[in-house]
Amino acid sequence: MGFPGGRHAKRILLEIVGWTLILAGIAALVLPGPGLLMLFAGLVVLSQQYEWAERRLEPVERMAKRAAAEGVETWWRVALSTLGGLAILGFGVLWIVDPAAPGWWPVRDSWWLVGGPATGITLVLSGFIALGLLAYSYRKYRVQGDPVP
Repeated sequence: MGFPGGRHAKRILLEIVGWTLILAGIAALVLPGPGLLMLFAGLVVLSQQYEWAERRLEPVERMAKRAAAEGVETWWRVALSTLGGLAILGFGVLWIVDPAAPGWWPVRDSWWLVGGPATGITLVLSGFIALGLLAYSYRKYRVQGDPVP
């Protein structure tokens, strides 16, 4: 049994998913989020259709692994990364709980925690991803002593 809608529908779906991951990954390089991970995932999806994407997989994977290894080189980096992941989780929980705007809030109350619970859920997921990647990197490069790519 083939893909519903045929091979053209599958190609269109892969294109949309791949390019969405690429764009989100580029945005997450400067915004909070796993940018290199999303770039890599987008290239994996697009590499099923394009040779140029397949050629770029290895350099992006190497950069992501190098960044992961450098992120756990010192205990300061591990501590600060852990605090950052926990802060993202905390902000996500705050957004989900959605308390009333405090008295010191200088602008309209409608601008307090913009996005509501949906933003909170994505922040919580980002926090778990960050902490999970940190634990993986710590285990791989500090505990097991794998060489830095």
